[in-house]
Amino acid sequence: MISVFGGVALSACSTKKDTFVNRNWHAMNTKYNTLYNGNIAFDVGREELNNTYKDDYWEILPVERLEVTDEIKLDSEDNNPNFIIAEEKATKAIQKHSMDIRDVERNPQTDEAFLLLGKARYFDQRYIPALEAFNYIINKYDYSDKLNEARIWREKVNIRLENEELAIKNLKWLMKYEDLKDQEYADARAMMAQAYINLGVLDTAVQQLKIASAYAKKKPEKGRYYYIMGQLFNQMGHKDSANYAFEKVIALKRKSPRVYMINAELEKFRNTEITEENKEEMFEYLADLEKNRENRPFLHKIYRQIAEYHLGQKNDSLALVYFNKSLRATTDEPKLNALNYENLAVYNFDRNDYKLAGAYYDSMLTNLSENTKKYRAVKKKLDNLEDVIKYEDIVHHADSVITLYESPEAERIAYFEDYVNSLKQKEEAARKREEKRMNAGFAQFAQSKGGKENKGKFYFYNVTSLGYGKNDFAQRWGKRELADDWRWSDKSRVRQLEARPGTVAENSGGAADASEDDRMSVDYYLARIPTDAAIIDSLRAERNFANYQLGLIYKEKFKENLLAAKKLEDVLASNPEERLVLPSKYNLYKIYEEEGSPLLASMRADILKNHGDSRYAEIILNPRAVLEDDADSPEARYAALFRLYQQQEYLQTITKAEEYIDKFTGDPIVPKFEMLKANAIGRLNGFEPFEEALNYVALTYPNTPEGKKAEKMVSEQLPKLASTEFSTEEGATGTGNWKVVFPFRRSNDQIAQRVMKELEDAIKDLRYKNKVSKDIYTLEEQFVVVHGFKSKDYALGFAELIKFNKDYLIDNENFVILSSNYKIVQVHKNLQDYKNQILTPKP
Repeated sequence: MISVFGGVALSACSTKKDTFVNRNWHAMNTKYNTLYNGNIAFDVGREELNNTYKDDYWEILPVERLEVTDEIKLDSEDNNPNFIIAEEKATKAIQKHSMDIRDVERNPQTDEAFLLLGKARYFDQRYIPALEAFNYIINKYDYSDKLNEARIWREKVNIRLENEELAIKNLKWLMKYEDLKDQEYADARAMMAQAYINLGVLDTAVQQLKIASAYAKKKPEKGRYYYIMGQLFNQMGHKDSANYAFEKVIALKRKSPRVYMINAELEKFRNTEITEENKEEMFEYLADLEKNRENRPFLHKIYRQIAEYHLGQKNDSLALVYFNKSLRATTDEPKLNALNYENLAVYNFDRNDYKLAGAYYDSMLTNLSENTKKYRAVKKKLDNLEDVIKYEDIVHHADSVITLYESPEAERIAYFEDYVNSLKQKEEAARKREEKRMNAGFAQFAQSKGGKENKGKFYFYNVTSLGYGKNDFAQRWGKRELADDWRWSDKSRVRQLEARPGTVAENSGGAADASEDDRMSVDYYLARIPTDAAIIDSLRAERNFANYQLGLIYKEKFKENLLAAKKLEDVLASNPEERLVLPSKYNLYKIYEEEGSPLLASMRADILKNHGDSRYAEIILNPRAVLEDDADSPEARYAALFRLYQQQEYLQTITKAEEYIDKFTGDPIVPKFEMLKANAIGRLNGFEPFEEALNYVALTYPNTPEGKKAEKMVSEQLPKLASTEFSTEEGATGTGNWKVVFPFRRSNDQIAQRVMKELEDAIKDLRYKNKVSKDIYTLEEQFVVVHGFKSKDYALGFAELIKFNKDYLIDNENFVILSSNYKIVQVHKNLQDYKNQILTPKP
């Protein structure tokens, strides 16, 4: 008897016999064993995706709650473990229980296994393998009750693969020729809507979503479809229709996720025009949203809407309060943070508080993606603000110190006494606030579950409190590296700000590094006020130049003519250097002309009378002169001078650059002449003069491209050129590493030219591939150089060959040098050191 049952069991395990027992045995094992476990893993994976996925309500929502990425995964890549399990179970069900007999599937559960296989791959973003699974069902199981579902899933894949036209065509065929269940019909219409959204056909997408929402059985799906319809109507400019869609979302109340309802409420508010008649009602509407305890997870968005309401009503102080409240309430919302920081930055920028505006723009950058147009625009504005902040600090610093220098002793003492007293009051208030906060925090924590469980434990050993602290920090500051001055994303700005502290007392006293006793001592500050008139004169000059640069920045970059005029007038009223007088007057002339100021005539007369032979006077008398690209224009002069530089006429380049710098003072092209002059100085005079010249350009023209380039060269390139240590030449090999150098006096240029021609002819005759050049060394010396020997022996052999071969007989003095050493000789002008260290035989 046992053997009979055993035989039946073994017979039922076969997938090749089409019997009642076999079909049902494999169907039951597939459904209640393998597929059951696979579906559980799949549901867990979906739950994880839903929990981790966050909709971006600043953009049109995708119809399906699945993160859309440009990434297409392969089978070999790391994937979600739950979807891997679901795929493995589906594969196992197919391999062990499929009954494909005479090209007909006898196990009615196999199509569900393929459907699970495709879904698992789809949610793991492996779209091509998923497409294969769905196509297999469609082509193989034409009798399956899962056939229409598989077709809809196939079109989901096509949409992910950006085959929207194909998906629309197939979905239209499906709805025309197949009898779909209500939910299947809703899913098909929703997918068509997504395809039309991707193609930019928004009105048709709205129609598809209307039908999908009517047939959808799940309320969360209805809420999502209505909300997307509202977004699409908004994008098309139909605010009334959008509000109708948002009302549908709100009417679902708790039947749909609350996040849809809150965002619908806020979108409806934004679409409503605020007038004198309804402004109180609209404010109460927002106040009710804020007070509702169920809306606490969404306060960051509600606070921002309240801030925008107050901003529209010109209640700036209240708007600032709510922008900051929104920032404090934000949880992982970089776009919302960026918008709040932008509002705060614009507000302070409009009030000319550029330092605070710069800090807000810097925080805004940390919440923007680097490869976006918005990021680049903000970065450019912040770079401009960086210059403003630096120069304003210079002016503030100089004014503070000069004011203290010129004040009577009694006023100095009274000022610093007030300053010290204010320090003491601030420190006492800060101590009390911190003590109160700590006591309240410990009391609250002690009553919490974590506090009771971890009573007496050190803060950092408590997971609950530590996690709260981390989240609070991330919400306030975003992602910050562990480094000094972590509040700023760009540390160079911190260094600039620290170089010139903000307060008068700090500027005059340098209290940043002072001890606690010194900081509270009036005598400490009094002793640090400069007494040397030369220092004060230097500060005045620095202040004048900073005011001049600020005038140009406000005029050219920010179009703030009144601010620019004030700065330039301050320059002229402060006994400036001669080089600043004329450009300040001319820029004031242009501002007065643009603003229609009555001061225009007097400034014009001043320039023509006192600077009649200048280019500015010429431009005033003949405005077309600035547009004429003739031989006398600054651009033409620069182009001609650059050609001289390329021809190694370095001395002429330097002298003419100095002439043009004086002639075109204040013109935007002057920094280009300065940079060309610095390069010529480096080529002619060597490393140290080059470093000095670059520093001058960097410090004098820091807000120009040339100034920024000079600063970068000083910090990055010069340190690499600073070494004067020659490389050992023993055993050095490599293609093109050696040169043969023929030194000549500059006065013997004809001989140098003749030798250069003879060398070129010899190289051509010998069929070598070396190149010959004539390089300036110093004002008195030059080199004719044969480049490109792969070893020292090759270079020495060449020199010997051309010296003794009767066809050449080039016996001029020469030496062989390693390329890296030749570079050091040219940079530091230390040929004699090279000869002493390398060429002179050791005793």
